[in-house]
Amino acid sequence: MSNYVVGDIQGCYAGLRQLLDKVQFDPSRDKLWAVGDLVARGPDSLDTLLFLKSLGSAFETVLGNHDLHFLAIFGKLKKAKRSDFLEPLIQSPHAEELANWLRSKPLALRINKDTLLSHAGLYPHWSFEKALGLSDEVSTILAGPKHLSLLSSMYGSKPDRWEEELKDTDRLRFIINAFTRMRYLKKSSILEFETKCAPNKLNSNLNPWFTIKNDNINKHQRIVFGHWATLMGKTHSNQYVALDTGYVWGHTMTLYCIESESRISVQNNSKQLA
Repeated sequence: MSNYVVGDIQGCYAGLRQLLDKVQFDPSRDKLWAVGDLVARGPDSLDTLLFLKSLGSAFETVLGNHDLHFLAIFGKLKKAKRSDFLEPLIQSPHAEELANWLRSKPLALRINKDTLLSHAGLYPHWSFEKALGLSDEVSTILAGPKHLSLLSSMYGSKPDRWEEELKDTDRLRFIINAFTRMRYLKKSSILEFETKCAPNKLNSNLNPWFTIKNDNINKHQRIVFGHWATLMGKTHSNQYVALDTGYVWGHTMTLYCIESESRISVQNNSKQLA
């Protein structure tokens, strides 16, 4: 059995299937994990979700910002952009079933004792246990009858610094932002959402979240994440595994094998790019 983690799929169904074929993925034997952003910007969000859901217990995922945004669009809280290519999914007779399935997914998952999965990463003041507990706080509401209230209030960039005393909407918004939008931090561990370039192109005092020492994890624990395409999978650390390698932008889609710590990629040669 192999455990594979796939980077941001973003509705690129053909690339996903090509990548799984390359490793001869067998759902009766192997398990596929995803870093979130399963949908949007690519051409086949509907086929992507239908396929992943069909894998049953052989697939698990965390939610990314595009997945949450789709849920808000489906709930008629937001309008889709043409560039999201979500209309076939939204108009599908399977849309409600797929939306409910996504609502059951968490923001953070433990693949094994030493491996945590989340879309954007791990806020530098949280342990694995803390992150999983905070993920559960959001998941309980997202999977329940008050999910539309949560989805409508998650937009915004404040508060931008974690305080244990945060409550209600402020607390939930920070948790969602840290798990799904985080890239850089300012001094005092303040989240910064505007900058998306690679660290080697940065001309400011911002720090990538994974370069900030986290005393709540040990050197054997690793975080697998996506979201940050301009990293192109490079963190210069075996502890922080970046898997968004920009397939939807014309680059590659990447699988990471947990057991062998190896990467497998396929190139996007499609003419339809985001």
